[in-house]
Amino acid sequence: MSGQIGIVGGGSWGTALALALARPDRRVALWVYEPELAARMASERENSVFLPGFRLPETIHPTHRLAEAASGLTILATPSHALRGTLERLRPLLPPEAEIVLASKGLEEGSLLRVSEVAGEALGSAARMATLSGPTFAREVAAGEPAAVVIAARDIALAERLQHQLSSPTLRFYASRDVVGVELGAALKNVIAIAAGICQGLGLGSNTRAALIARGLAEMTRLATAAGGCAETLAGLAGLGDLVLTCTGELSRNRAVGIGLGEGRRLEAILAATPMVAEGVRTTAAAVELGARWGVELPIARQMQRVLFEGLPARQAVAELMQRSLKQE
Repeated sequence: MSGQIGIVGGGSWGTALALALARPDRRVALWVYEPELAARMASERENSVFLPGFRLPETIHPTHRLAEAASGLTILATPSHALRGTLERLRPLLPPEAEIVLASKGLEEGSLLRVSEVAGEALGSAARMATLSGPTFAREVAAGEPAAVVIAARDIALAERLQHQLSSPTLRFYASRDVVGVELGAALKNVIAIAAGICQGLGLGSNTRAALIARGLAEMTRLATAAGGCAETLAGLAGLGDLVLTCTGELSRNRAVGIGLGEGRRLEAILAATPMVAEGVRTTAAAVELGARWGVELPIARQMQRVLFEGLPARQAVAELMQRSLKQE
């Protein structure tokens, strides 16, 4: 075989990446947090909990032993709130000059750090890092439907090398050096998607959703550029592309949370109904706090914070957004 890729995180996205990156000459070690699930995936050749219906080829090796996934190229696909702890466990297991690709999306609560900043603290100089993001639903990637993503690294040569190493006939990679823009776009679009779901749950139509997506993109761009990102990045795959997908796609977890809220269901019941993680719920408060740090107004994110955690009725949240003071575009 030409080598091994390690994927840390056996949820739907990690499993889909394993399927997309598997080759006859490449072994993919897929670390699964739950030991019983890892054993069942190894024997049944399917992730029946997080990505049912897709057979795992023999070149994918599910394991609960983190050391088996600590490879020269290791992809992190854990929920963002588990990223720091997982990386701290992974650090002593990594080979020298390891390269890390971060496929997690979100902001760390409390610190407000982006995923690469969390990884930098957890790993120190133990690895070279890139961030993977873009408009991708796990089931469609696993099915081999054409998709495009961004691989961003401060070292553009690293991003371009990974781009060529990982691209396939069905998963196209674009290289970028704008880590800030890619990571903030990835995190904030989940917050806007909850708002889009609320609009649908309230029975509002296409006009409302289009306005929300456009103003959500403006909100994301304001924060990303204030933090040092590029507006062009937010107009591309990691911004607009991912935002449209997450706000409109039937497979969007964050949109589904919003639909439930718009229909009057309680957040706790919505989250308890699925094993999947809706990153936008955890990211919302962090995004609002990060906006305050950079002096950037985030009205949609602030309303989502009030709906999620302060008891504001969803319909009132929409009404208040419409009644804000009038501004230039």
